[in-house]
Amino acid sequence: MKSRALRVLALAAGASLTFAVAGCGSGGADDGTTTVSFLSWTGQEQMEPMIEAFQEANPDVRIEASYAPPVAEYIQTLQTRVLSGTAPDVFVVAAENKTNLIQSGAVVDLTGEPFMEGVQSFNLDTYGSDGAQYGLSLSSWAAGYAYNEDMLAEVGYDGIPETWDEFLTMLQKLKDAGHTPFLESVDQMPTTVSAMLGAQTAQMDPAMDELIFSGESTFAEQWTPILEDYNQLYTEDLVSSDVVALDGDQVRDEFANERVAVINAGPWIINAVEEANPDLNWSFAQVPGRDGGMPFQAGAAAPGYAISANADEETQAAAKTFLTWLASEDGVQMFHEATNDVTVTDNFQPEVNPVFEPLVEPIREGELYLPMISWQRDEDRLNIEVVAQIQRMIQGAVSPEQVASALDSQLSGS
Repeated sequence: MKSRALRVLALAAGASLTFAVAGCGSGGADDGTTTVSFLSWTGQEQMEPMIEAFQEANPDVRIEASYAPPVAEYIQTLQTRVLSGTAPDVFVVAAENKTNLIQSGAVVDLTGEPFMEGVQSFNLDTYGSDGAQYGLSLSSWAAGYAYNEDMLAEVGYDGIPETWDEFLTMLQKLKDAGHTPFLESVDQMPTTVSAMLGAQTAQMDPAMDELIFSGESTFAEQWTPILEDYNQLYTEDLVSSDVVALDGDQVRDEFANERVAVINAGPWIINAVEEANPDLNWSFAQVPGRDGGMPFQAGAAAPGYAISANADEETQAAAKTFLTWLASEDGVQMFHEATNDVTVTDNFQPEVNPVFEPLVEPIREGELYLPMISWQRDEDRLNIEVVAQIQRMIQGAVSPEQVASALDSQLSGS
């Protein structure tokens, strides 16, 4: 997802970072400028040049930026500030917190704002409710598998197989050849599980989540077979349970240094991998299909920029100036170059890195799935529960059916 939604470079583990471009606090200043506080989950290294470019073009607005890495730390940081009455003027609304923020009236309705024009309706609807739009989402992302072409060729493969059983067979051959075959960060919802769920619901009518949240079906019924297939990675000793201690950056670095053949990944790893190992032969692929199903990918509209309903009129106006610049051709281009996300605005056509090309068409066709986007309520509590339970399953403490049943318990208790 996220991280899936956007992965970031955190400069201090376990802490949110503050970078005051100029001034402090929100509102007007004696020199005629207005300060806008901004909480970003795109990292400081990526966001700071964009803020500086904005301020150069808009010297009457100052951005006071702070940073918290996604997903759990960002959500908790924002929630703490909102509940304490110190909400930032601009912040990110994400899959995991959109329902709470919208239903509580914490964000401004952006419907009809000029900067919302030219953005795909898929993205606008993702962070909307009852026809209103609350988040400016400038891109969409997909996550699948990044793979080392040379390692796969060594065991007779020219790419990721299209079926899950064949994929497991390939991983075993890689292991027998002395390679670490696969790593997947599970500090967030695993890419593999999201993609498998997406492939399943794409073939259903009504959709899987509609059935679950209406009470016509359950997580146990829909999820258990998928979790059983996913758990084969661990029960067949293709991946060590120690993976629960790895975050996405560590998994990425193992891949960049050619210590693992296949990892779960999205476009956010491209710059770091190519900088660390410019000669690496690698590419992306979708997650293989199961039970005769089609390959698929995790993904969603990128988190949207929102404006706090608690900001005063002057600050809201300055915040809209900031969002207008972010949605401009210059802003969108800088965002794409910093994140490698596939932007979805009319004013800029991104040039996609060739290694990521296999996932571009599914993004543009909207063939994406992320549970937290599709869940109709309590996505924050359900997300915390599913990540914790999947980690327990990987360590052998619970069964796949118990993971799914735990989600049913969470939902029934809401």
